[in-house]
Amino acid sequence: MKEFDYIILGGGCAGLSLAYELDIHQKLNDKRLAIVEPRSEYKRDKTWSFWKVVPHNFEDCVKKSWKEFSVKTTSESKIIKCNNFPYQSIDSGLFYKKINDRLAKNRNIKFFKNIKEVNMDNAFVFNSVPSFQKNKFNLWQHFHGIEIETEKDFFDDNILDLMDFDCDQRKNVHFFYVLPFSKNKAMIETTWLSKEDKSLKDYDSQMKNYINKLGLKDYKINFREEGAIPLFHPVNNKENNKINIGTAGGMTRLSTGYTFLNIQEHSKYIRVNIENIQNATKYNIGKKYQFLDKVFLRVLEKNPEKMPNVFFDMFSSSSDTVIKFLSNKSNLFQDLSIIFKMPKWIFIKGLIN
Repeated sequence: MKEFDYIILGGGCAGLSLAYELDIHQKLNDKRLAIVEPRSEYKRDKTWSFWKVVPHNFEDCVKKSWKEFSVKTTSESKIIKCNNFPYQSIDSGLFYKKINDRLAKNRNIKFFKNIKEVNMDNAFVFNSVPSFQKNKFNLWQHFHGIEIETEKDFFDDNILDLMDFDCDQRKNVHFFYVLPFSKNKAMIETTWLSKEDKSLKDYDSQMKNYINKLGLKDYKINFREEGAIPLFHPVNNKENNKINIGTAGGMTRLSTGYTFLNIQEHSKYIRVNIENIQNATKYNIGKKYQFLDKVFLRVLEKNPEKMPNVFFDMFSSSSDTVIKFLSNKSNLFQDLSIIFKMPKWIFIKGLIN
């Protein structure tokens, strides 16, 4: 059993981001790092998207960037400019290759498939594997997406459809999400905010109906992805010599599911404090956002039929304000600007119930 200074459990987005951050800043020149990851090979499996509100290390992994997005309900639609904070999508395949090519050059970094191969007794552990208590009342953001390619130009690749609520809601919150990577290639996702419900997972028929509605008939499918983001915090027991990262460490914004940039900022925080990591203050994305998200999700759970209009009205504030709010970068004035756009009574009830 081999000894290491640091061990990262889980070599996904959070684990690899942290390892890369430590490596490029020479924090592993005289320290040994083990990454425990069971997968046998890395290949494209996800698409991570976000508004670029802070710099990050992966501009060369961005598949596409947009400066306009749309939000639609059954009766209204609007196009919103985001020149100051472009919306970016990262190709996980490019991300994995960039990081693994870099890490392979450092002899102090080793990958293992089984945790039994490393000695955890004297190492500091960064855990990215979340543990959840099963509860049928928990809300999830679950989705299924396909990247399609058409023979002829079809998409306006200057505008992404962030939320299209003009679809069957089934007493939950449902929208379609379209990322046009080019004029003939796009990622289309059906996305639900709901409790666990197998009846909502007829994803193939949902996708087929929506694509038909768009007027598309001839296309091929290049890639599929499917997942579920917990809109609740995982179990996070405090342990000596261990820090949870990624979703396991509360880096998922519960009201939106956005995680990627939070992971990058957490990785930088750990890198800056790595020499005294055992005594560093616990990093979080902000207590006020945790509180506001809790209220927001309570309202969503009790009033799903109102949420398309709630989201639509939210984007009637200035685009910079909304983007900063959704990306954990807003000030009090901007928070109030968003809150005042919300239906007062249902949010007051959500606050007190």
